[in-house]
Amino acid sequence: MSPARSRRDFLATTGALGLGLSLAGPGRPAAAGQRGAPGTEPPAGPYAALRRRWLEITLGTGFDPAAEPYAARLARTGRQAAAHRAGLRPAPGSLWPDLPYDPPAGITASYRRLETMARAWAQPGTGLTGDPGLAADVTAGLDHLDRTVYHPGTTRYGNWWEWQIGSPRLLLDTLAVLHDTLPPGLRERALAAVDHFVPDEVLGEYTGVSTGANRVDLCRVVALRGVLGEAPAKLTLARDALSPVFPYVTRGDGLYADGSFIQHTRVPYTGTYGQVLLDGLGRLFTLLAGSPWEVTDPGRHTVHDGVERAWAPLLYDGLVMDSVSGRAVSRGVVPDDPVRYGDHQRGHQVMAAITLLALALDAPDGPGTAAGAVLRDRWHALVKGWIERDTWLPVLTDPQFDVADLARLHAVAASPVPAAPEPTGHRIFAAMDRAVHRRPGWAVNIAMASDRIAYYENGNGENPRGWHTGAGMLHWWGGTDPLSRHGQYTDAFWPTADPYRLPGITVSAKRLADDEGGGWGEPRPDARRVGGTTDGEFAALGQDLRGLAGTLRAKKSWFCLDDAVVCLAAGITARDGTAVETVIDHRNLGAEPAAGPDPGGPGAVTVDGVAQPDGTGWSATFRRAHWVHLRGHGGYVLPGGGRLHALREARTGAWRDINDGGSPEPFTRRYLTLRHDHGTDPVNASCLHLLMPGATPAAVAARAADRHWLRVLENSDHRQGVLVDPLGVTAVNFWRPGTAGPLTATAPASVLVRRTGTTAVLCVAEPARTGTPLTVVWHHPVRAVTAHGPGVEVLATGRALRLRITPGTACVTHRCTVTLPG
Repeated sequence: MSPARSRRDFLATTGALGLGLSLAGPGRPAAAGQRGAPGTEPPAGPYAALRRRWLEITLGTGFDPAAEPYAARLARTGRQAAAHRAGLRPAPGSLWPDLPYDPPAGITASYRRLETMARAWAQPGTGLTGDPGLAADVTAGLDHLDRTVYHPGTTRYGNWWEWQIGSPRLLLDTLAVLHDTLPPGLRERALAAVDHFVPDEVLGEYTGVSTGANRVDLCRVVALRGVLGEAPAKLTLARDALSPVFPYVTRGDGLYADGSFIQHTRVPYTGTYGQVLLDGLGRLFTLLAGSPWEVTDPGRHTVHDGVERAWAPLLYDGLVMDSVSGRAVSRGVVPDDPVRYGDHQRGHQVMAAITLLALALDAPDGPGTAAGAVLRDRWHALVKGWIERDTWLPVLTDPQFDVADLARLHAVAASPVPAAPEPTGHRIFAAMDRAVHRRPGWAVNIAMASDRIAYYENGNGENPRGWHTGAGMLHWWGGTDPLSRHGQYTDAFWPTADPYRLPGITVSAKRLADDEGGGWGEPRPDARRVGGTTDGEFAALGQDLRGLAGTLRAKKSWFCLDDAVVCLAAGITARDGTAVETVIDHRNLGAEPAAGPDPGGPGAVTVDGVAQPDGTGWSATFRRAHWVHLRGHGGYVLPGGGRLHALREARTGAWRDINDGGSPEPFTRRYLTLRHDHGTDPVNASCLHLLMPGATPAAVAARAADRHWLRVLENSDHRQGVLVDPLGVTAVNFWRPGTAGPLTATAPASVLVRRTGTTAVLCVAEPARTGTPLTVVWHHPVRAVTAHGPGVEVLATGRALRLRITPGTACVTHRCTVTLPG
């Protein structure tokens, strides 16, 4: 049986997934809820069926174009298309005067405008639906681009992405929409151009730029080119070229077994490139399901598993954490674009991608009908929970979405599946030097850097001042103030925050140049010992900190516990001739209220029970502060009291300052900065504080007064450890072999012990990743070992527990469970 007629004529032309389509064309007004207008039954054959399914995925289905939010969105598409149409001015070097072909981003932007015009022609309710003149203008624009620049006679210049992903993706989408109205010769020339710029060879060896999310995008281009050109070999190539994306990687780009996702070799990118990968796979899995080219590689289940292991842990109430979005954090506001692009918008894109990926689970040959339904319901529960909890930017009216994504998200929100709550627990993403700590009502994200993971990523004029992102940046969400709970890093944080005082970092005040250290994730510290261990609820994390382009050295530790994070720094040494600080927090308090300062309102500061001035421009040094409370946010404790510097200031900046394509509109935001000052060129300085997200003033004051809650075992550049007896926790980061309190390690390691009644769990990891065996001793009576994982050998019990750990090279946690004497 030939591919063109196999699988029972492609499951009766795509009916298997239950996707309906509301489209319109010349003389074919679409009606909401129909599977196409009357008298327009889909033609037979796999290519026509695939093309129709692609349009369903891209243009949307199952929505009422006269109802909101669809009506406004469709009308907006019509207005944009009309403006693009009016501005057409074909010339040898451009199709629109403001989009010259050099740089090649102008080519991609031109195809984007044509694609918008094509959607306005095809979709109902745009005011231009079925307009033959609009279709003719799009056709003329495609012809102009083909004859002037995007054709086999052009040698590629500038950014490769524009030629191989950006432009062909939009071109092919437009060809799919206008398929029945285009002159065959133009379609053939356009497909030849795609073949020229995206030859089969780009899907050959899995290397260079053809990896991870880029590989999925390239497969998307080749697959749709195969559909439109009725080329089975192209479809086979695209399907098979996805297979290298699925296996877990141990270096470079891709998805790791611990849930990390890397792109550009050294950049944590779950929130952007990871979203592109999910979205692209969702489209391809759904497009090809049930066809002769269905993706059946068993390895695809790593992506299914990744939804809950890799992506969901980094979403919090609808936002995706900025530490895994690379240079995209600098893109906030673009001129003449009503959409803002922040952590919530990126999180919503991940949600839309998960919803799209779930479509293919219903395919007859998906991962089993029952198993697919269970998985789909779990994903829908996650998405529904995020939709319900995101009150900062409502998901179901997010301006960035077209009607296709909106319809799918509305369907999930209306489903009977119960919404999933935010989980609690701790996740270490060792392969990308990130960690997430979640407790009821709050979450913390810690970003580190090593010889594997860049300090920051910059490139294409984006994020030139993200230098200290990996210097122990600690982002957190919680409290009663919506800005603290959901909008802390959304509300113009990146253009207005002090890049030398990102929250949580230990940093030299040495001035750095824009793009310091190079671009595209090139700048990395010469430090390997970064990471930690967790029992899934609490954690011991450590970072061997090396300053970017300077002499700063420090050891940082975070012990993530029940209602607090214990933050230590030691061995702080520098010779840059500048001041060195550890930033306790750099908290965004939002814009100045129209009515002026609100004494006692959100953001009001109390130090040791004494209210501080509410206005900006206030600074103070407290010689011996014990605790600080920030109303609506939470609190901070300096155990035993310590010197504290506080500053309230208004800071002004524009997205253009940190992104060449950003808006020049200035924003002003108020900040509270709390910091430890280590002086100029410190030698072996140290500091300690507790972060208590969402805590009340009474809880913070009580913790500061409780001298028995925390005992610091050691805080030096040799070892950093704590004992928290009320929680049964002993935790140590060993930078060198030795003993701290009841724990001994013969090599650098992170060790966490938790006691509950007569049971204890010992967790060990080796963040240096040497793989060399080490011995860990807990000097505490142990009756017996009841369970242990691979890599753990029990050497002795009784008066002390002695374990030999063979750690491997992935910084995994090794567990041993023991019973204690009664």
